[in-house]
This record gives sequence, C-alpha cells and structure tokens, in this order.
Amino acid sequence: MDCIFCKIVNGDIPAYKVYENDKVLGFLDISQTTKGHTLLIPKKHVANLYELSSEDASEIFSVVPMVANALKKAFKPIGLNLVNNTEKPLQTVNHFHIHLLPRYSSDSLQIGFANYADSLTKEDYLEVTDAIVSAIKKT
Repeated sequence: MDCIFCKIVNGDIPAYKVYENDKVLGFLDISQTTKGHTLLIPKKHVANLYELSSEDASEIFSVVPMVANALKKAFKPIGLNLVNNTEKPLQTVNHFHIHLLPRYSSDSLQIGFANYADSLTKEDYLEVTDAIVSAIKKT
C-alpha cells in the first residue's frame, strides 16, 4: 500500500509521535499550521470518515479529549479546532485522520462558516431534516 500514514504506522517513515496505543496513533502534522498541530489516525487503514466503523470511531474519539487537554496544558492556546476532511475538496491523504489545531490570538488560520439562515424557510429546514432522517433509517 502506498499510504504515507500506513508507512508511519509501520515505522517506514519517521514521525513525531505524541500518543500511541494498539489502535490509535497521534503525531505532529508536518505542516504545523499552528504550534502543536496534531493528527490522530486509526492504525489500520481506513480511507475516510465514510468508511470508519463505529468501533474505530470510538477508539479514536476516546483519545481526542486527552490529547486536546495535553495541548492545552503544554501550549496554553486560546482554543482548539477539531477538523476532518473527507474526500473532495480538502482530503489530501486518503487515510482517516483528525486534525487537532490549537488556536492562538496571533495565528492567521481562517476557519469559518457561511450563514444562510436569513434565506432559508421552515420548509427548507424540514426538507433537509427529512432527507437526513430518511437516510439514517436506510443505514
């Protein structure tokens, strides 16, 4: 397999590891978008969130608060963003991973959301709600 994260798990590529157990690996993102930028991955290859089992999600997300609190204690950020990119347009490594991005008053990272609330009707919300509920029932 030509997955860079699998190569890190297998020890073929070095990484700055901050956490490891038998199912999950945490290491510094090489970009260090902000100081302490950490990735958490399942050790077994899973391409993205759509393929992540509930068991794998449980293993990974059980580690998130511990690593987040370690980042808070180590660097005293003003906050933290938890980010996952799945498929287009932003997933660049096809191995599920969560970014923990400590935030600082001096960083220039821009993460925002458009707000369309003023242009949506109650019917629009109900249509979207029904579509999601229907899809959940089919899984």
